[in-house]
Amino acid sequence: MKKLCLLVIALLVSAQASAVTLKIATVTPEGSQWMKDMRAGAKEIKERTQGRVLIKYYGGGIKGDDTKVLGQIRIRQLQGGAFTPSALASQYSDLNLYGMPLVFDSEEEAAYVRGRMDDRLQQGLEDAGFVNFGFATSGFANIMSATPVRTLADLKGKRVWVPEGDPIGYASMEALSLNPVTLPLTDVLTGLQTGLIDIVAIPPIVALVLQWHTKVKYVTRVPLVYTFGFMAIDKKAFDKIGADDQAIVREVMTKTYQNFDKTNLIDNQGAFDALLKSGIESIPFDDEEFLKVRNLLQSSNLAQGSEGAFTPELYQEMLGYIDEYRGERVAAGE
Repeated sequence: MKKLCLLVIALLVSAQASAVTLKIATVTPEGSQWMKDMRAGAKEIKERTQGRVLIKYYGGGIKGDDTKVLGQIRIRQLQGGAFTPSALASQYSDLNLYGMPLVFDSEEEAAYVRGRMDDRLQQGLEDAGFVNFGFATSGFANIMSATPVRTLADLKGKRVWVPEGDPIGYASMEALSLNPVTLPLTDVLTGLQTGLIDIVAIPPIVALVLQWHTKVKYVTRVPLVYTFGFMAIDKKAFDKIGADDQAIVREVMTKTYQNFDKTNLIDNQGAFDALLKSGIESIPFDDEEFLKVRNLLQSSNLAQGSEGAFTPELYQEMLGYIDEYRGERVAAGE
């Protein structure tokens, strides 16, 4: 009996020693539905791999901004993170494509393009050394501000937040005569509180989750930037997992991100309604002014492509799919 107990203990110790733990950082607040869903996925993975794969999340931005998280991934303190495209664009520049300002007119248009290009971008990111499980949109970033924004003139000279490592966003804001202020995501709320920044461009759902809405008075609902996020795990760390267990992780996490992609759009509309109920005023943007802004940003987009911010040929392919979608809508009388 004693030998049997020792054998069981030895097997348990051996299983624990061979387990792969993936430590993943995210700014997603603890207690949010997003974090609950990710932890539920981690639990399912642990059960289905019989403890061979463990996922430990560090939520609420406690591991720092994207630069710090990537640094910790490089020295193996972390194995992955939840990112927005600008965080990994230096490793794979075509992540910038969907987020080019004023490229898409609607969520449906973006979904049409993504159905034709997502797989290629996912593979490109994996070729760059990061395993991912699909993209989850957060909807369009809207203009949120301390003063009303109805025209191009209302933007001039205002201080606008631009994420760290986002040269496209920086150049785009300069093209609109704004003063871009680069800050990590974790410092934006303080920037709004202190008046360091006047404007943020963010989806309503993100503004609510991060509490930025408490520091603005107006929202201008234009499809400024299509936003999305994804999980990225260092491929070297992921390759330490056995093939069968890798398949389980991919299945569970892909399912999780597909669910985020669907529910976030519904939640984003609800978040916009919540903004209005909280006292934030919705401001319409003048139609003629919108065309001026789009022309300025399209010129800026092309200039960024010629400087290597993305593959110009892939950008043109994306525009081709957009034209295709719009043509089908016109043909259908929509």
